[in-house]
Amino acid sequence: MCLSKAYVEKENKKEFLMTDVASVGVEGKKLTLKNLFGEKKEIMATIREIDFVGNSLRLEVSGKGRE
Repeated sequence: MCLSKAYVEKENKKEFLMTDVASVGVEGKKLTLKNLFGEKKEIMATIREIDFVGNSLRLEVSGKGRE
């Protein structure tokens, strides 16, 4: 099972967002991240990198950021 860690970048600062990310939904600029345990986070961001080998997801905040 390949689960990822999500990180957010804003103004050149990297911040941990969520662990064990199992799915990412995209609706315009809104991303909905869901993890293995059913936790859900919505964020206004752009996907900058998905690293399948390193199991990481790098997002860049746009607009008002987290909701």
